[in-house]
Amino acid sequence: MDVKTVVLSARQTECLWWASLGKTAKETALILGVTERTVNFHLYTAFGKLNVHSKNAAVAKAVRFNLLTEAPATASVRNR
Repeated sequence: MDVKTVVLSARQTECLWWASLGKTAKETALILGVTERTVNFHLYTAFGKLNVHSKNAAVAKAVRFNLLTEAPATASVRNR
């Protein structure tokens, strides 16, 4: 996989960023104001783009490819 071919949406990046801080899908959903199912949808879509099968692997690969270099806009939300 080439880093140039991996393009995550803003929401996928956001969900992975919160996951990298140890947030569950439920916690991330509360922070983002969406359902847990929506968070899982974005995470699973990111898994496919990153060619991984778990949240930990997705976060690790996103970090390795420098896809999580900036905190998303929702990072200003208090880290609950």
